[in-house]
Amino acid sequence: MPLRGKILNVEKAQEHRIYENEQIKNMITALGITFGTEEDTKAVNTDKLRYHKVVIMTDADVDGSHIRTLILTFFFRYMRTLIEKGYLYIALPPLYLVKRGSEARYCWTEEERETTTQALAQDGKADAVNLQRYKGLGEMNADQLWTTTMDPEKRNLKQVSIASAAEADHLFSTLMGDEVAPRKEFIEKHSKYAKIDV
Repeated sequence: MPLRGKILNVEKAQEHRIYENEQIKNMITALGITFGTEEDTKAVNTDKLRYHKVVIMTDADVDGSHIRTLILTFFFRYMRTLIEKGYLYIALPPLYLVKRGSEARYCWTEEERETTTQALAQDGKADAVNLQRYKGLGEMNADQLWTTTMDPEKRNLKQVSIASAAEADHLFSTLMGDEVAPRKEFIEKHSKYAKIDV
């Protein structure tokens, strides 16, 4: 199901705006989820859930990471049951296609790219190796997208889990919430771990 651009940041939005948001309504409808019981109006009812494998697939760049974080925030805050039952996954599209002649290999990390480039240039002719950096899923043709990201036999998926609900709750509040100071402090403290995509 395609979502255009960035969805609403549910951490900052008022609840009525969340349920009125077109993209969020479409997700809820597509999944078959309903909300509310007599005891708990926010309870998630998965009785009519249409899929037991929900895959978030975004571009492998900074914008894609932000969109994925917004979607994860929504699932964590409003459909945590899907995460707890092991239904939520993240698709990992490749970052690079490394080619030499008819040989082509996909790479998911910088280390993989380096190793693959060296392996294909064993005779020392590194200039014969062609490197393509994927900024987005739209840069792949249908066959490449199927092979790398959609084919159940070959795709790379990461299951989303919650090791510590309290820690995850704090992290979502810090990174996606209204208060700037805690986010700034977090970024300054962890900036050395950031992967800059320039």
